[in-house]
Amino acid sequence: MKKPLDLRTRTKEYSLSALQYYSQLPRDTAAQVLGRQLLRSATSVGAQYREAGRAKSAADFISKTEGALQELDETAYWLELMEGTGMGNSEAIAALRDETEQLIAIFVTIIRKAKQKAGREVAHSAF
Repeated sequence: MKKPLDLRTRTKEYSLSALQYYSQLPRDTAAQVLGRQLLRSATSVGAQYREAGRAKSAADFISKTEGALQELDETAYWLELMEGTGMGNSEAIAALRDETEQLIAIFVTIIRKAKQKAGREVAHSAF
C-alpha cells in the first residue's frame, strides 16, 4: 500500500504538475496568458501552506491557509477556462482539476477545524 503524501509534499507535486502542464501548452498568446495565470495561482498554494506552518498565531495560520484556498479556487477557474477552450491536453487538465478539488476539500477542512479550535481557545481564555 502506498503511503499518503504529507500536505507539503502534495502541494509541491501539485505545483510541479502545473509546471509540466504549462510547459506543454501551445505557444499562442491566449494559451500562454491563461497558462501563466494558472501557473502563478497553482504554485502559490504550496508557498502559502509553507508560510502557514510558520504562523505566529491561530489567526495568522487561518489567514495564510485561507490564502492557499483562494489560490486553489483561482486555479480551478483557470482550468475551467482552459478546458472550455480546449487548450492543452484534456487528460492533464482533468488530473489537475481532480487534484485541485481534492486540495480544496482538504483546505476547507483544515480551516474549519482551525477556526473551531481557535474559538474554543478564546472561550477558555475568557474565564
